[in-house]
Amino acid sequence: MGRIARVPMAIRILAILLVPALLVPLFPQVVYPVFVMKVLCFALFAVAFNLLTGYTGLVSFGHAAFFGWAGYTTGQMMLLFGPSGLPPELAILFGVAMAAAVGYVIGGLAIRRTGIYFAMITLALSQVAYFMAVQVRWTRGEDGMQGIPRGKFLGLVDLSVDNHMYYFTLAVFVLGFLFVYRVIHSPFGQILKAIRDNSPRAVSLGYDTDRCKLLAFVLSAAVAGLAGSLKALVLQLVALNDVSLPTSTEVLLMTLLGGLGTVWGPILGATLVVSLQNYLATLGDVVTIVIGLIFVLCVSFFRRGFVGEWLALLQWSKARGAAAAVTVGAASGQRKGGDAGDVDSAPVGRTT
Repeated sequence: MGRIARVPMAIRILAILLVPALLVPLFPQVVYPVFVMKVLCFALFAVAFNLLTGYTGLVSFGHAAFFGWAGYTTGQMMLLFGPSGLPPELAILFGVAMAAAVGYVIGGLAIRRTGIYFAMITLALSQVAYFMAVQVRWTRGEDGMQGIPRGKFLGLVDLSVDNHMYYFTLAVFVLGFLFVYRVIHSPFGQILKAIRDNSPRAVSLGYDTDRCKLLAFVLSAAVAGLAGSLKALVLQLVALNDVSLPTSTEVLLMTLLGGLGTVWGPILGATLVVSLQNYLATLGDVVTIVIGLIFVLCVSFFRRGFVGEWLALLQWSKARGAAAAVTVGAASGQRKGGDAGDVDSAPVGRTT
């Protein structure tokens, strides 16, 4: 029990959720594995976005550039070399490298500004990335990439089988989640939180804030690229929508709904948004209205997001319980002190 208690709560929750996740392919009539894979891809995308926005305090409107261009790179590698035996994990690495490179360029130009100016620079540069995707021939423009082969993992496991692809996607998601979790709780992650809370104080302590922001930006872009590469293999297509502005605003919505700056908030938000898009798809554009209304309600009544409000409630309950314990202890101490005073002040009888 002592060893389990030392395991962080987020890791324990992950271990508990892995149990039903591993059983999903056994019950396709309950939950379709491809749908869960899509949720995992966007959940990892939201986790990457949260690393930059939730823990560094930099609001980006350009994360679709990393998500989409990584998908294009992985898709092109698999289309060209997949039939020759290129393993998908290598194609994913190329996609992650492309996302990190694009992130380094955009981040290097954007981190010199803060607030709305930073957000507008990322928005402008992401639009440049979008128009490049339209013009470059190998991206197929508006037609997009279709029929991307999944290949064989390590040259052995055929990922064209949905069950095999599901477990591969789940493993990549867990590794990506643990990587971001480790970054957040590392000394570097504490520096990022210091920059988010009070950047001038972080500078006064001797930290190179611009360098830390750039590194956080590149790491966030790389993990977003990992999600985009994975999504390209799962759905076997990459479209212009993956690199467009609506995708950037969508991941922002996911993070805000779940809880900005929380570990599990982006995952919950991604699950909610993707589920609404999937199960309300028959309603057409109405799904956008529904998601918009949920966002308005969240901003109005759950400003910390669903997970953020839950954590705040737990913290308030603990504080209230501690205050009640202190009050009871103080009252008990006064009662004991009063009883002792009564004994000391009692008259002592004479002896004859």
